[in-house]
Amino acid sequence: KFFKGLASAGAWCCFDEFNRINIEVLSVIAQQLLQLFGAKATGEKELEFESSHIKMDPTFSVFITMNPGYAGRTELPDNLK
Repeated sequence: KFFKGLASAGAWCCFDEFNRINIEVLSVIAQQLLQLFGAKATGEKELEFESSHIKMDPTFSVFITMNPGYAGRTELPDNLK
């Protein structure tokens, strides 16, 4: 629901210390972001996302911070690099 609202509203977000999230969750987030940013790159105004039809405001964006190499940090999955 978070990314649906973000893309629909054209909002920005920042995930701080993103690589502290479990690898399984990172992978799901990566797939969702790939779909949204793919649609944004092709200029789509509407799309099916997570079983919902949403209107997308192309001003939305996602930023992350991370501290690689620290104890307890997860390496990013390939689909998120």
